[in-house]
Amino acid sequence: MPWGAPGIVVGLTLFFGASFPGSELSGTGRDGGPNRPNILLICVDDLKPALGCYGDRLAKTPNIDRLAARGIRFELAFCNQAVCAPSRNALLLGSRSTSLGIYSLSENFRKLWPGAVTLPQYFKQHGWWTEAVGKVFHTGHGNHEDPASWSAPPFVEKVVEYLDPAQKDRLTREEAYFSNQLLDRIATLPRGMAWENLDVPDTAYADGRIAEEGIRRLRMAKRRLERENIPFFLALGFVKPHLPFTAPKRYWDLYDAEVFTPSPVQEAPRGAPPFAGKRGGEILNYEPLTETNLATAEIQRMLIHGYYAAVSYVDAQIGKVLNALEELRLEQSTIIVLWGDNGFHLGDHGIWTKHTNYEQAVRIPLIIVAPGVTKPGSVTRQVVENVDLFPTLLELAGLPPPSVPQPLDGVSLVPVLACPDARVDDHAYHCYPRGALMGRAIRTERYRLVEWKKIGDPPSQAVYELYDYAIDPEERENLASKLPEVVRELRQILARHPEAKPSAG
Repeated sequence: MPWGAPGIVVGLTLFFGASFPGSELSGTGRDGGPNRPNILLICVDDLKPALGCYGDRLAKTPNIDRLAARGIRFELAFCNQAVCAPSRNALLLGSRSTSLGIYSLSENFRKLWPGAVTLPQYFKQHGWWTEAVGKVFHTGHGNHEDPASWSAPPFVEKVVEYLDPAQKDRLTREEAYFSNQLLDRIATLPRGMAWENLDVPDTAYADGRIAEEGIRRLRMAKRRLERENIPFFLALGFVKPHLPFTAPKRYWDLYDAEVFTPSPVQEAPRGAPPFAGKRGGEILNYEPLTETNLATAEIQRMLIHGYYAAVSYVDAQIGKVLNALEELRLEQSTIIVLWGDNGFHLGDHGIWTKHTNYEQAVRIPLIIVAPGVTKPGSVTRQVVENVDLFPTLLELAGLPPPSVPQPLDGVSLVPVLACPDARVDDHAYHCYPRGALMGRAIRTERYRLVEWKKIGDPPSQAVYELYDYAIDPEERENLASKLPEVVRELRQILARHPEAKPSAG
């Protein structure tokens, strides 16, 4: 159901003490809050579904798990491009990379779309107080936050930081990238360590401070609600488990290092084009990593352990925020969204970090709690993508579809929130550019088709990948040549999407 098409009417009543959804734009509901819902958007950098609530038996994530127990968990949620800035653009503008023509970390969306209205900006225009703490829009690599989206200046924290004196007293490559320093001399800077395991308090690193500041903003928001009847849109952007894996020692100690084993699939899928995957890249900006030692079990175990420690660290910070929301008696008047901006390869196919069209890079966690709408502990296999959050939150808040200059590519998930078996679309769409080639992909509940070709070339010039997740969840083989009838069917779905815009960068 594309944006602007006739909606699906859902017979729901009593949302925050008013008729669903948000029929009143003023007045007082339960807990002394307005009938307009508050929004708490929790963004987590590089978080794949390595969570207990997603069935990961190693992950120790009690706080995200209890959030999932309150709302609906999306089993098949996917980012629109597996890299930070374009993924966040898709969420916050409701527009896919291929619609915007922005695929890089460095290109700010305002250069191409100066009049674009972002998701928080639209809420701001309709009377919400909007704030950002941490990494919400991508900052770094020459890019910056978006002041127009927020009612108060964004509170931006470090993505890369070290506490070890040997590391903290020098500017490393990734610190320079994320703080927009010496961008023309990155290769001359030293590499920082890929991990750090020190006995320090949670607030010694950024995510502890983001949680602390987020709680302070929630308390201020509560007072604003009581005094001025102004609802809030608070976006918290946690930075772990993004590299480096710097988490306090207590979170490393939650795990026995011996339980972590390298991926059983260390090679590219059989029959996959060589340009579909990658080697090296972002991971090699960290010590002591090389393409050679990344193939060893010892280094792989250390990196996987570090990733899980960082996930548990950020889970604890999210728990503090959720506790504060409950203590302030705001949980029944607040919609909560927990979203990971992209997945993360942990050695599968010999790949680390993201930047591919494969499942481990594009599958993300998505949990939504909408009191009075979502059923506690529900799960859906509706296939969804980042751009769907824009229309979903607007519909939940009772706001009209916006008239904005940027393309709005998503569909509202409200019918699915109310009934997990409902279906509003038959696939998700994502992409990744590789040199002169654009890899456009669709993911249905069972299959992924990736089309690789130059932008503007006819489909007859394309190279295809096809994966069947019912029989091959680890993507061991490209089945495009073996299942031409499936390729033909999925190409018809892909043909419903316009050609990708050329890169503006």
